[in-house]
Amino acid sequence: MNIDQLEAFIYVVQLKSIHKASKALYLSQPTVTARIKSLERELNVELFTRQGKNLILNQHGKDFIPYAEQILQTVRQGKNQIRKKTKQNEIIFGANSITSNYFIPHALVIWKNDYPDINFKFISGSNDELIVKLLNHEIDFAFTKQMSNEKVEQQVVLDNSVQLIVYPEHPFARGEEVTIKKLADESVVFFECGAFDWNFIYKIFELERVEPNIEFKVDHLEVAKSIIKNKQSIGFLPLLSVKEEVENGELVVIDTTNLITIKQQIYLTFTHSNVIEKIQNSIERSIQSFYNDNFPIVGNQLKEPILNL
Repeated sequence: MNIDQLEAFIYVVQLKSIHKASKALYLSQPTVTARIKSLERELNVELFTRQGKNLILNQHGKDFIPYAEQILQTVRQGKNQIRKKTKQNEIIFGANSITSNYFIPHALVIWKNDYPDINFKFISGSNDELIVKLLNHEIDFAFTKQMSNEKVEQQVVLDNSVQLIVYPEHPFARGEEVTIKKLADESVVFFECGAFDWNFIYKIFELERVEPNIEFKVDHLEVAKSIIKNKQSIGFLPLLSVKEEVENGELVVIDTTNLITIKQQIYLTFTHSNVIEKIQNSIERSIQSFYNDNFPIVGNQLKEPILNL
């Protein structure tokens, strides 16, 4: 029995998926499966009941969880103790993809300027991956979406609502009323990357019994923005992704709250506030400076994120 086997077991338990566990561990799915099977051979029992491709935690697995967690916790405590002695001024944090691309570069400059003696180590990952790393004490805090996990604390810090984005010369940007039927006549770029539920938007067209004219389907935000900037389409995009273009006048945010509201917020997520308190002023300042006088500009957006620790 080794640490790799126990870690694979706990990740599968926490994420309820070999696929998600393999991504979080940066391993292939066969490798994770092999480690689980190897652990079961060591224990001479099956920890999961196999139903097709699904693994269901059985009673043996449930009974083994506290022992696996205790071993891993002891190893982590040892690593943390060594790290504290060798890198007392290191802070490790993570963020989901959109926050990584559009907020972290801005924040890191401020944090490092305020605390030049602290080494900031940054990890990008999915929301699920970051929560597991938090629970395993591999990172100090993270920027994620809202998560239903009683073991973590969360504070709203950024507004990433989905908004209708157009180019400056578009009639909607010049004040023309936005209706569902008018939207249905427009060429639309569809960003298909899980940033929001497209079905929620599609429903407003269904209610009016019209079909949206989706001419482009892309899986990259920068491609979607380029199509809009080149006046080929308009589209619904996460607010953080267009901040720079909105401030530069290259893109315009259209208020469609009379038709649809898709509120998305980014949360500062942590299991204890000790590290955050250490750099709290810088975190708050980086957030406030991100929201300057020109952004956000739509009435339903979060203008003054509040961080209360």
